[in-house]
Amino acid sequence: MLKVGELAALARLTVRTLHHYDSIGLLRPSARSDAGYRLYDRDDVARLHQIQALRSFGMSLADIGLYLDSPEGSPLAVVERQLAAIDRRIAEAARVREQLQRLHAELATGGQPDLSTWLDSLEQMSMYEKYFTQDELARLPMYHDEAIKAQFKGMVEEAQALMHKQTPPDAQAAQDLGQRWLDTFGRGTNGDAELAARVNLMMTREKGSAEVPEDLMQYMMAVIGELKYAIWSRYLAPEVIARMRKHYASRGHEWAPLIGRVREQMRLDPDATQPASRELGRQWMELFHDMVGTDPQAVAGFRRATEERPMLRKGSGVSDEALAWLRKSLKPV
Repeated sequence: MLKVGELAALARLTVRTLHHYDSIGLLRPSARSDAGYRLYDRDDVARLHQIQALRSFGMSLADIGLYLDSPEGSPLAVVERQLAAIDRRIAEAARVREQLQRLHAELATGGQPDLSTWLDSLEQMSMYEKYFTQDELARLPMYHDEAIKAQFKGMVEEAQALMHKQTPPDAQAAQDLGQRWLDTFGRGTNGDAELAARVNLMMTREKGSAEVPEDLMQYMMAVIGELKYAIWSRYLAPEVIARMRKHYASRGHEWAPLIGRVREQMRLDPDATQPASRELGRQWMELFHDMVGTDPQAVAGFRRATEERPMLRKGSGVSDEALAWLRKSLKPV
C-alpha cells in the first residue's frame, strides 16, 4: 500500500490535493496506518486514474463524483473514453504531419506560401479537433465551408470596425450585424443544437480563437444580448431585465459549460433518471433562478417568450429535446 506522500509523488499531485479528494468523499483511502497515515491500495489508485482522466476532459469534481457512482463510470468505460481521446490526437498529429510535409516540399522547391495564413489555419484546426470528432467536423460547415468562413471573416472585420469606433452594442449597426452573425452561426452549425452547444463551449474555454479574439467575442455576445433583451422586455418587467443583465455579467460564462454537460449526459442517460442527471437539473434550475428569479409571473413570462420567439434560443445550443430532458430530470423520484 502507498502512503499519501508516495501516491502524490507518483501521480504528480500535491498531498493537499489528495487530502481534498478525501474530504469531499471523492477518493477515500482504503486503510490507515497505526499512526493514522492514509494508505492507498490498487483499487484506490485505479479510482485516482479515473478521476484524473475525467478532469482532463473538463469535468468538475462534483460531476466526477456523480459520474463514478453511475454505471457509466466503470474503469473500463473511463479507459475506453481515454483511448478514444488519444486516437483523436493521433489522427490529428497524422494530419498535421501531412500538411507539414506538403509545406516542406513547397519550401524546398523555392515556393513562398503565406505562412501566417497557414499557421492561423493550423491553430484553428487544432482547436476544433479538441472538441469534435472527424465525423462531427464533416457535419460542421463553419469548419470546412469556405463560403461560410468568408462570411464570418467579413463580419469579424465589421465588428472590429464597430469596436474601433466604440459603437454601443445596442446601436442599429451593431444590431444588424448581430442578426446576421446569428443567422450565419445557424448555417455554420447546420442547424444542429448539439454542434452549436459544442462550439459555444469551445469558444468559452479557449477564450476565443485566432479568427475571433476574446475581446471581439465578448463584444458580439453583448450585441446579441441586446437583441434578445429587446424581445424579453416585451414579456418581462424592467426589474427582471435588470436582474438578467446582472446575471449575465457575473455568471453568464457558466451557461456554455452547463449546456455542454447536459448534452453529454443526455447521451449517457436518455431517461434522466441517474443521480448525475438529477444533479444537472438542479444546477440548471439554480442558474435559471439566479437569472430570472423565483417570482411565478417572471418565470412564466420568460418561458412564454422562449416558446413564442425562437430567436431567443438562436445560437445557444438549447433545443426542445434538451428542455424536455431537463424537465424529466426534475421529476420527483
